[in-house]
Amino acid sequence: MKNSMNLEFSALSQNESFARITVASFVAQLDPTMDELTEIKTVVSEAVTNAIIHGYENDPKGIIYITVLMDLEEETVELSIKDKGIGIRDVEEARQPLYTTKPELERSGMGFTIMENFMDEIMIESSRGEGTTIRLVKNLSKSKAFSK
Repeated sequence: MKNSMNLEFSALSQNESFARITVASFVAQLDPTMDELTEIKTVVSEAVTNAIIHGYENDPKGIIYITVLMDLEEETVELSIKDKGIGIRDVEEARQPLYTTKPELERSGMGFTIMENFMDEIMIESSRGEGTTIRLVKNLSKSKAFSK
């Protein structure tokens, strides 16, 4: 069985925690491990923060769109986090560890690296002036330590 959720909200930094908690609450029905849930929450935080800071350059008129697709039998979670901001000039360069376009904000430049390490698949589509979509897939553990 499949289940899905769509969410959209203003590109305000205070909405990052709302997005993280909302996605985690929805994914919880798959009974992920605490580590899996933490990893999902972390990638949502990274992607949303990137959209706010880089995609919209802190323009509160921007909207962030999140879609969560789950396969309840296969125990997979697919996240899509999208903005309609300025887009990424060079996706491959942006994926490099420690790369940042905002060093004055003391950003670490590790967002995409964290996403790649915590998820099983990552796809980044970006067009200048049209925005960015990050698609992330996580295959959850089939055997839980405390099975029901």
